[in-house]
Amino acid sequence: MSDPIRVVVADDQQVVREGLEALLGLIDGVEVVGAAANGLAAVELVAGGNVDVVLMDLRMPVLDGTEATARITAEFPDVAVLVLTTYADDASIANALRAGARGYLTKDAGRAEIGAALRSTAAGQSTFDPEVSKRLIAGLAPSAGVGGDGLTARETEVLRLIARGLSNPEIAGTLFISEATVKTHINNTFAKIGARHRAEAVRYAYRKGIASDS
Repeated sequence: MSDPIRVVVADDQQVVREGLEALLGLIDGVEVVGAAANGLAAVELVAGGNVDVVLMDLRMPVLDGTEATARITAEFPDVAVLVLTTYADDASIANALRAGARGYLTKDAGRAEIGAALRSTAAGQSTFDPEVSKRLIAGLAPSAGVGGDGLTARETEVLRLIARGLSNPEIAGTLFISEATVKTHINNTFAKIGARHRAEAVRYAYRKGIASDS
């Protein structure tokens, strides 16, 4: 039997926080190891170790979820952040993904969807609920320069894998190249298509038909 996914719940509303703890307790293979009422407390819990995923609200006191996400992904890259919030506007989505969130759900999500998203993010993949996916494909904030050509075959391949939700280590393993080489391809690709972060790269891939190629 595999080890459970160790989750920290971060939400400033006590009733929501306690409700999420109860709900997660009903999901096989998930263990709640801490709860935080603000972003700073979430960062501190992660710093204590033994955390795989943070289920992160965005609007919180002391330190908001976006900034907490940025700190966690920078200081603890092995810990995934899955946003669970009421807000699904373009700015909130873009800011969270730019900060390093691996997934984004709204609070309309049910137990099965949250469980699947936790397993996906813990495995290094990206996951978005349908509404967020539609916004990503339709386009977040407009990006100057998106739509440029000149991608090499390898850059196109890397972009396709990004659109499939693969992390840098997974892309490296799939293509049998180093993570440093993956980062170089990603930097070159983003520069050519004018993408500032992975969400905009995914948008480009869908718009150009790259993501739909198998």
